Amino acid sequence: MATQDDRLLMLIDDEPAQSRLVTALAAREGWRTVVVESCEEAQETLSSKEGAQVAAVLLDQWVPGDDACIFIRSLKDARPTLPIMMLTASTSPVLAVEAMRAGATDYLIKPIAPERLLSALRSATHREAPKDELQPMTEKLSEELDFDAMVGTAAPFRTAIAKAATAARGHGPVLVEGETGTGKEMLLRAMHQASTRAKAQVRLVNCAGLPGNSLESLLFGHEKGAFPGAFDRQVGLLQTCDGGTLMLDDIDRIDLPLQERLAETLKTGIVRPTGASHGFKVDVRVFGACDTALDQLVEDGQFSAALRDILSATHIVLPPLRERLGDIPALTRYFLSRIAEQPGLKHHSIADSGLTLLEAYDWPGNVRQLQAVLFRACVFENREALTAHSFPQLAQLLGDSPDRGESRARGLGVLLYEDDGNLRPLEDIEADIIRLAIGHYRGRMTEVARRLGIGRSTLYRKLSELGIDNAA
Repeated sequence: MATQDDRLLMLIDDEPAQSRLVTALAAREGWRTVVVESCEEAQETLSSKEGAQVAAVLLDQWVPGDDACIFIRSLKDARPTLPIMMLTASTSPVLAVEAMRAGATDYLIKPIAPERLLSALRSATHREAPKDELQPMTEKLSEELDFDAMVGTAAPFRTAIAKAATAARGHGPVLVEGETGTGKEMLLRAMHQASTRAKAQVRLVNCAGLPGNSLESLLFGHEKGAFPGAFDRQVGLLQTCDGGTLMLDDIDRIDLPLQERLAETLKTGIVRPTGASHGFKVDVRVFGACDTALDQLVEDGQFSAALRDILSATHIVLPPLRERLGDIPALTRYFLSRIAEQPGLKHHSIADSGLTLLEAYDWPGNVRQLQAVLFRACVFENREALTAHSFPQLAQLLGDSPDRGESRARGLGVLLYEDDGNLRPLEDIEADIIRLAIGHYRGRMTEVARRLGIGRSTLYRKLSELGIDNAA
């Protein structure tokens, strides 16, 4: 296996420009890249002495054409533990499903985002750690853009959503903080969709994926000849989004001088392109998002206090999933319904054993990680219900089966499935529901019958047929 200081990436790609980009990006993480232009050349290289050192493969789908999945299977047959990532311009979930079933360990969409590639390479580096299997295996499913898609009843979460819904109707800046995967981007898009600027221009910028000078030109624009390499005039997004909304993800990753410049622009409403002798009055609403609390960064001198104060006109904090574990059943059912809509996948329900496993994990990748784990399980599970066996990586991490006491305390005590994924007999489910109702209403049989929608005589008859003690 390649060491941390000697990691070799095989790139199968016949596009020189893309090969140069991937090689440069991979070098940031300490990867050396060998580029081959065909599947035949890839097979020959893997069979060589150098090929034995290959720690990961990045395959452009267009190289093998329609036979990409066949080629992936052949690679997995030869090197079962070798991480294989597919790079494609297609956003079709069908291809993602087919690639994963063939043995691909990740699926990246062109044009490739630098941070996305680096994240995939980090996961490939530590393939022996089962926790890395829980990282997203595909790009996110297309997301709905309204607040109804924000599933959950936990108090901190509902408070954040209510605050966002109120702020959406305004015109001021908004700052959303929360760990990676908590749904910040989805919330920002929902706010824009619910705002009076919904039909106006909107752009999202990932500030972490761009060098400082490139980000400055992207936001503010520049005049021709403003600096070496400025061969043409460029209009910045602050000007392009006049009357609309500009979303800045990972806003804490902007260089400090650029933060100060952005704060001045938001304060005055005037954007001055680099090299320009005059500025332009704009009306642009800025949404910022970050994984780290800006207050702490300001204290440490790493973030502009002026920009923090402007953005914090509305400050929303999305809680991590481990602080809203009670929302996991609803989130799971929501994601399963969304996944079932994707071509090539079918509807799955969740068995009690599977739900128990999901509730026992602390989800460092939050809601996005839960979605990715469910997607992967649906790809490989042939049975109708997802059980504990559908999540082998989670089972390996958690060890012995977690106690279901906490789940039952949240009202999830009626089991619908056997451990093998098959439905329990109807009379067993019915008996559990009646026992649950008797306990919930403390043996008040008239209330039990009323809540179950049956007469008292019918209730007593069922108690006798099912052998239930009405003191249960």
